[in-house]
Parts: sequence; C-alpha cells; structure tokens
Amino acid sequence: MDLSRILNMIINMVVRKLVGKGVDAGINYAVGRGKSAEDMTPEELAQMNEAKASAKRAKQAASLARRIGR
Repeated sequence: MDLSRILNMIINMVVRKLVGKGVDAGINYAVGRGKSAEDMTPEELAQMNEAKASAKRAKQAASLARRIGR
C-alpha cells in the first residue's frame, strides 16, 4: 500500500469517531433540552434516561440494518 491510502484510512477512522461523538452529543442535548442533569427534576431525569436508551437502540438497529444490507 502506498502512503496516501494509509493516511486516507487513518483520516477516515478519525472522522468517523468525531462524527459519532458529535451525533451522541447532539442526541444528549436534544434529550436533555439543553439543561444540565443537576437542574432537572427526577421525572425529567427518568424521561431523559429513557430517551437515551431509545436512541441507543435506534442506533443499534440502524447499524444492524447496514450490516444486513451488505
């Protein structure tokens, strides 16, 4: 392999990780409605945790669908 392919693979790995972190941060912000966990009531915390679990299941389902589609 030449150097450009190796660099391209490394850059793609880094970009994938950064995009994943950005998606996770966006989901957390949307679920928490911009509030910190300390400012939330126990009901809001429970709802936030449920929404995070739901988002995690949705991401897993999308990943599984991509695998099956190959």
